[in-house]
Amino acid sequence: MDNIIPVFKQWVPEWLVKIILLLVILPSMALFFLPLANINAAAGHYGGEPADIQFAVALFYTGFAGFYCLERRFFSYLATKEYFIIFTILQILSSYACYQTKSLAVLFPLRFIQGMGFASMVNLSLSLLFNRLKTERAREIGFSIFYGLLLCAVPFNNLLTADIIDSFNFSIVYKCTVLSYLPGLAMVLITMNNIRPAVRFPLYQLDWQSFTLYSVILGLLAYMLIYGQEYYWLEDTRMLYSTVAIILLGAVYLLRQAKMKRPYTNLSVFRFRNFKVGILLLLIMYICRFASGITNTFFVTVLRFDPKHVSYINLLNITGIAAGVIISCCMILQKKNIRYIWIPGFVLLLVFHGMMFFLFDTQANEDHFFIPLLLQGLGVGMIMTPTIVYAISSVPVAMGPSAASFCLTTRFLGFCISIALINYFELFEKSRHYNAFQDQLTRLNPIVKNTLAKETRRLLGEGMAPGGAAKMSNKLLVNAVNGQSQLRFAMDYYEIMCWLLSATLLLIALLPYLNRTAVYLRSRRLSPA
Repeated sequence: MDNIIPVFKQWVPEWLVKIILLLVILPSMALFFLPLANINAAAGHYGGEPADIQFAVALFYTGFAGFYCLERRFFSYLATKEYFIIFTILQILSSYACYQTKSLAVLFPLRFIQGMGFASMVNLSLSLLFNRLKTERAREIGFSIFYGLLLCAVPFNNLLTADIIDSFNFSIVYKCTVLSYLPGLAMVLITMNNIRPAVRFPLYQLDWQSFTLYSVILGLLAYMLIYGQEYYWLEDTRMLYSTVAIILLGAVYLLRQAKMKRPYTNLSVFRFRNFKVGILLLLIMYICRFASGITNTFFVTVLRFDPKHVSYINLLNITGIAAGVIISCCMILQKKNIRYIWIPGFVLLLVFHGMMFFLFDTQANEDHFFIPLLLQGLGVGMIMTPTIVYAISSVPVAMGPSAASFCLTTRFLGFCISIALINYFELFEKSRHYNAFQDQLTRLNPIVKNTLAKETRRLLGEGMAPGGAAKMSNKLLVNAVNGQSQLRFAMDYYEIMCWLLSATLLLIALLPYLNRTAVYLRSRRLSPA
């Protein structure tokens, strides 16, 4: 128990404190990627398209990244118990509003507000937790647990919500989220004292201008990257105006930070070479991480697995993440050279993409994908925490919050860039392959004639009328072409990821100054982002 600041009442044992803090964090983590639990069901419920649901997740990320630095002022102003109650109630109300609405115009601002609430909940919970972890070993274990839970958010959400979404409307998941906040809120009300962990600083001179500029820039970047391919990039006036706005607002933001005595985000962190290397590798890892979404789409659209079945297969991915986090945590504690963590992690991701490239087919047994999904989780789990710790520990302690903020922004950009790349390959490359197949689909082609005749005979043998059998055979042929187009775009994307990962491994192997062996957190007050 913390003897200096009795945040929790004296009768509360230490193990219960950690459980309470996890009860507060977990619902917000589930809320993060909740719309991606079933993107087609969510799009249908809100009357939108999959890109709208992706943008809703990006807006949550925007609120998280934009509010991260400003949140510290509220942390210093409000009492701990009061802080928990305010932001938990805010999350409950916003989740209930998401449950009630079917309008994207209402959902989008709510998701941004939820991202702000997530920043507050996570920073306060983990700051309290880290202050109770007295040793470097305990702090880095806490870091690993947090990022491990965050990496598992998507497959774990899929597992929990597959049956619920299948039986009810999509909005029921937000109702479940509201209920999941109540145990943590009740425990906070019962066990916490109404005290402040530090001296109270009044809420004057809040840099809301920088917060607004930063959030608008990130929101416009997300809008461009997610919708860009659909709207043909700068050929569309919305994309053109967004680009101009990003450039102008970015210039204003950079000038403002350079002139301010206490900048919102300290740009001096980019003077440190190891920090730049760290966020570059973090960006690459995050781009590669969401390639698993293509695998899940392949399971559903080509192999015809139901969402519940896909969620069970992804248990292997969760297992791999857990194992990777444990291995990387042990290697950090043993002060291993960062190369010995990065190289195996990126090699595992390269093996995953290479295996999947050869496994994409119109027919396959589910057990063929167990090992690749396990390796993907293992690779991501090994890379995530050491890379963020490496980047943050590469700068002075005073710059730690800014370094953590830029790591968070890098992950946001990785998420958006991965969506942009996937949309490019799905909308452009898939159409290109479909058109190439169509060029060969003429009745003069003997292969097409034999295929149609074979399918027609099969359907006639099953009792279908002659006219219906002919129409259905044509429809089956079109479905087969769509399936092949899906496979070809997935293979193209995974091939590009293989080249990217190969170049990354070459970079890690050849950079002479990646010889740091003591990767550690030097500040107990630095909360993860």
